[in-house]
Amino acid sequence: MGKTKKVKAAARFGPRYGLRVRRTWLEIEIVERQKYVCKKCGKKAVKRVGTGIWECKHCGYKFAGGCYIPETSASKIVEKAMKR
Repeated sequence: MGKTKKVKAAARFGPRYGLRVRRTWLEIEIVERQKYVCKKCGKKAVKRVGTGIWECKHCGYKFAGGCYIPETSASKIVEKAMKR
């Protein structure tokens, strides 16, 4: 097997698609697959179910969010405006 130092999990694509594309894909996948804090119960158990769909594995709370992260920059702006 070759070295996977540069692209880690993206090494499964081999030499295809180019290094820049594989690095970009890797950054997105790392952010997408990590656990986030639930707004309802406060546990770090929110995972991506599908495109823009997020679910807390602890309390079962399901909500819509961003494609790769549960909170988009636009939703943060809306929440700040609603608090006022």
